[in-house]
Amino acid sequence: MDDAFARLPAPPYYAVIFSSRRNDHDDAGYAAAADRMVELAEGQPGFLGVESTRGADGFGITVSYWDSEAAIVAWRQHAEHAATRKHGRVHWYEHFELRVAKVERAYGKPETNTKPSE
Repeated sequence: MDDAFARLPAPPYYAVIFSSRRNDHDDAGYAAAADRMVELAEGQPGFLGVESTRGADGFGITVSYWDSEAAIVAWRQHAEHAATRKHGRVHWYEHFELRVAKVERAYGKPETNTKPSE
């Protein structure tokens, strides 16, 4: 199994897609905050997984997966997450877009990127 891919249940579930272009300020602070946000998200009810990548040009995409819209709202309202988002808007990003989507179908190669049926 490739650890870069989230192991997810069968759909439906939700994806929060965060696309961003980083500036060149405070790379260490950004990296620490990103790690902390994943750590916090992993402890949130309804969190299913995360996938993230960033190119050398500063463009990145992080997709977090959730079991419900209510779980996404609760994550958005988490105090430390809210403070980090606010800091990021001012200090780390030239541009960002956030999209929320309901995943209806999912498949891939190999067919092992989902959690086993229970």
